Amino acid sequence: MKAPRKYFEPLAIGAPRPLLELPFRLERMIHFVPPHNEKLRAKAGELVSQVDVLLGNLEDAIPIEAKTAAREGVIAMARATEFGTTGLWVRVNALNSPWFLDDMTRLVGEIGDELDVVMIPKVEGDWDIHFVDQYLALLEARHGLKRPILVHAILETAEGVNNVASIAAASPRMHGMSLGPADLAASRAMKTTRVGGGHPDYRVLADASEPGAARPSAQQDPWHYTIARMVDACAANGIKPFYGPFGDFSDPAACEAQFRNAFLLGCAGAWTLHPSQIAIAKKVFSPDPAEVAFASKILAAMPDGSGAVMIDGKMQDDATWKQACVIVELAKQVAARDAGYAAVYQL
Repeated sequence: MKAPRKYFEPLAIGAPRPLLELPFRLERMIHFVPPHNEKLRAKAGELVSQVDVLLGNLEDAIPIEAKTAAREGVIAMARATEFGTTGLWVRVNALNSPWFLDDMTRLVGEIGDELDVVMIPKVEGDWDIHFVDQYLALLEARHGLKRPILVHAILETAEGVNNVASIAAASPRMHGMSLGPADLAASRAMKTTRVGGGHPDYRVLADASEPGAARPSAQQDPWHYTIARMVDACAANGIKPFYGPFGDFSDPAACEAQFRNAFLLGCAGAWTLHPSQIAIAKKVFSPDPAEVAFASKILAAMPDGSGAVMIDGKMQDDATWKQACVIVELAKQVAARDAGYAAVYQL
């Protein structure tokens, strides 16, 4: 185990010093762009005003014959686009792939100053993060970067979920992690071909009241356990948890329900793979105005968080005060970026 005093030392001579705290960014949606597709890549300039994070995808969904074109495309997109307060991320190819080294050397060398976060797929343990951490430090030192590039891990194997706590604590470079439900389902031998969301056969059945009587049943969320483990690991280490992809673009209601489950459990945002999902993520991961108004009442009634008060017939104490702080702080972050929400929240 690394000594605490050395945890925040640069890992290469001349590399930027690791951050003590994550920089503030609203990240309700991480919008994926396939950069090998010139037509879609050309829309990046329009998208930066609509999304919190724009991500160039180099891994899954990019054909093998298009890997090089995708890498060139994301570099071109970064150079041609003014991102402002919108984050620029890249999902590189997996650590065991033949494209990973070129992804990293080209990205850091050519657009390192613009790149905020590198998303690493199929992270299995802290050893993966240690390798990326060291390699990024060497590249940052070589190219004279002034700020460190952060790392975001995707949980998409059973081993990764098993090691989620050590992954979250592996490096001060850690930004957060996302659930990758499709690859994780395959890793676990789950019997589904869906990309995220529930399954109609994953249900609980009410006890039989009498022979032959109808028995109500309800569909359950097969990802609840994993999301909760990820949220706990991230919260304990001061990094951010995210829900990953929802693959059924024809079912916005189910997408919204899955995003909302993740939001309520503590996730900061979700991936958006189709433009129709941007508005869903924006709605879900921005707190409800009624919740913000009630939370503001709690803070006004308990300025220092001590004691207990009754508001609208409900008892409030220091625990609900802390909950109210979470909601109001998020509302302030949303209002700072979105004038529409600022008017509604009245903060």
